[in-house]
Amino acid sequence: MIGNEGISLNQKKSSTLLFVTSNPNKTLEVRKILNKNGISFQHKDTAYQEIQSSSLKTIATESARYLYEQLKTPLFLEDSGLFVEQLSGFPGPYSSYVYKTIGNSGVLKLMSNVNDRTSRFESVVAYAENIDDIHLFSGIVLGRIADKKRGKGWGFDPIFIPKNCDETYAEMGIESKQRVSHRYFAFTKFSDWFKTRG
Repeated sequence: MIGNEGISLNQKKSSTLLFVTSNPNKTLEVRKILNKNGISFQHKDTAYQEIQSSSLKTIATESARYLYEQLKTPLFLEDSGLFVEQLSGFPGPYSSYVYKTIGNSGVLKLMSNVNDRTSRFESVVAYAENIDDIHLFSGIVLGRIADKKRGKGWGFDPIFIPKNCDETYAEMGIESKQRVSHRYFAFTKFSDWFKTRG
């Protein structure tokens, strides 16, 4: 079953909650969000192969299912992507690979002479406590691609400007970024739900 329905975690209270990611910057952001909500976790850097899909929700679901099968403990992960309208949603679910290969400079090159720079950042958090219970929480922030790299943040933060803002994510700093972050919105939904588990 995939959804946001709550089920009892009483039998899981002694289990260690894992956040699976190979990205230390993401871990730092997530820890700040969840610690404020009284949720602690251990970071697990485990390599795994994501399925190929145009849907972040599908990728997150199947990744959580696979990792739970391997680790046998409650866990969560996040998949995110930058979707550029004039590039038909590229890089989207391939954002991590695109960043590692062509980076911010490559995306800016693709956007040269493009006036409509509308884009969005999406985040999907997947929580698994067994193979058949995967719960999804999403966050979306609309914005635009900057004309050049601005700030010293990680990932695509130096080229993404949220709607109604003048600064890129990278220029904001982590505290200001979290108020308008796709990741903040997704993990806040997750933490609100998780705290109701009893």
